[in-house]
Amino acid sequence: MGIEQIPVFAGNLFTVFTIIVVTNSFNLIDGVDGLAGSLGMITATVFGAYFYLSGHMAFAVMGFALAGSLLSFLIYNFSPAKIFMGDTGSLLLGLINSILVIKFISVASAPDAIVPLPAAPAIGFAILLIPLVDTLRVFGLRILDRRSPFSPDRNHVHHFLLDIGLNHRQITMVCASINISLIVAAYFLRHLGTNVLIGLLLLAAFSLTSMLYYLRHRSKQMATPQAKMAEPILKARKILTLVPETIEAD
Repeated sequence: MGIEQIPVFAGNLFTVFTIIVVTNSFNLIDGVDGLAGSLGMITATVFGAYFYLSGHMAFAVMGFALAGSLLSFLIYNFSPAKIFMGDTGSLLLGLINSILVIKFISVASAPDAIVPLPAAPAIGFAILLIPLVDTLRVFGLRILDRRSPFSPDRNHVHHFLLDIGLNHRQITMVCASINISLIVAAYFLRHLGTNVLIGLLLLAAFSLTSMLYYLRHRSKQMATPQAKMAEPILKARKILTLVPETIEAD
């Protein structure tokens, strides 16, 4: 895009915006058992592994400590859940990941990096893709509908998956598998550059979301005729109950 450097003030504003968005994205994705914890464990493990290889041990410890704590937490949070992280846990999870991704982009993009990564911003975006895209998409839909971006609805990706018939455990496994696949794809396509790679990631994310939207709409259409067929039967049963059980003969 021809942009080599942005002003310090603009950079600070963008950093604060990134922290707010990433922090809230993990809070909003925490809608089914084990989902936020599983995604957070994946992201923390990836960040921890990179910082270990690049020699930044403090951030490596932060990433691995978070991943280890989430692993033990998921034993009791995986469906059927016995405990929940709540808003405090999901916001803390998002805050730590926001710090890790900002440091990851800074270290991996540095000219003297031990483990340099071309298109580091795009790779960082891929690591957090599912919660980020889901949050930005839902916020955009609410604003277009002239509602508060924090108003509740059923437009999150896990709601789509619930509506097409998946249970909590299946939703968690599907989202975790897609997240890992996108991270691997972004790593091997890093030579395409930041702009092209982010464009491809967004295209993949919105294509998958559109497919889920279509499947949810189709499942609702299939369920509606069955509900309409059941309604007259219930009414008929109510009418039949009004007929006396015994009739006196003349």
